[in-house]
Amino acid sequence: MSIPFRNKYTIGKSLYFFIRVILVGFSIFYFSSSSLAQELEPRSLTNLPVGMNFAIAGYSYAQGNILLDPALPIEDLNAKLHAALIAYMRSVRIFGLAGKVDVVLPWASGDWTGKYTGIDTSRSVAGMGDARIRLSINFLGAPALKKEEFPGYNPTKISGISLQIMAPTGQYDYERLINLGSNRWAFRPQWGFSRYIKNWIVETYLSTRFFTKNNNFLDGNELRQKPFSAIKVHAIRSFPRNWWIALDAGYGFGGKTFVNGEERDSRISTIRLGLTLAIPVGMHHTFRLTGITGIRLERGSDFDAVALTYQYWWIK
Repeated sequence: MSIPFRNKYTIGKSLYFFIRVILVGFSIFYFSSSSLAQELEPRSLTNLPVGMNFAIAGYSYAQGNILLDPALPIEDLNAKLHAALIAYMRSVRIFGLAGKVDVVLPWASGDWTGKYTGIDTSRSVAGMGDARIRLSINFLGAPALKKEEFPGYNPTKISGISLQIMAPTGQYDYERLINLGSNRWAFRPQWGFSRYIKNWIVETYLSTRFFTKNNNFLDGNELRQKPFSAIKVHAIRSFPRNWWIALDAGYGFGGKTFVNGEERDSRISTIRLGLTLAIPVGMHHTFRLTGITGIRLERGSDFDAVALTYQYWWIK
């Protein structure tokens, strides 16, 4: 694909800069299961030329104390979870600002064992998870630029906000405790700030997830959950040939649950640690390998996971 750039830049320099920037667009999607109460998503703030499109496919495997709905009051949980996703993202102009729209459709298969109110419970199930759609807008340091304007763009600081909506489209059986879908809506606003320092990018994010009620929890019971908040930090290092690596960390807290108005001892407090490696292959293709571990402090998931993601990009 030929890409027109302004004449004052050489074709080689322009292509190198352009590829280096767009390669990070796929990192909006990371192991999209809602079981990761605070997803680690390095480079979500990166600015892209208006009109860029990304098709993404991914696979992940996790083992440990992990649920697709973090509100479930299950004890002594052990699970093995295979998850896959397809996703689409497009960079857009929103009131003159740079923005992105992305949609994620997850599928999962898992085996769970655990206890609920002292009674052993287990399940093996496969099916679709809850779909996600997100709108992101960068309001500082990331103007909405066409592809021919992009080679002259040199970011130093970027700040932006996003709103992700999780729809109750996943597999759900009201007679079973463990499901792939949550049977409720969730909304996650997020604010982020990134600082560029030579070959490094340092990012910080603050987010809170709000939940609607599940009015059909185990044969018609009502499940309600308080908001869940997260703080995330990423340190990203770029290397020659457009490779990059990110060290990821996050802390999540809150999300106490109530069943029929009765408070459960379920306040979530967890740490996430991750390592992400991006490997470009040719002009339009990128693979990303991610490892992550979850550490439970009070309640929440405690697990190890790996993920492989592939992306293809085009622009028009």
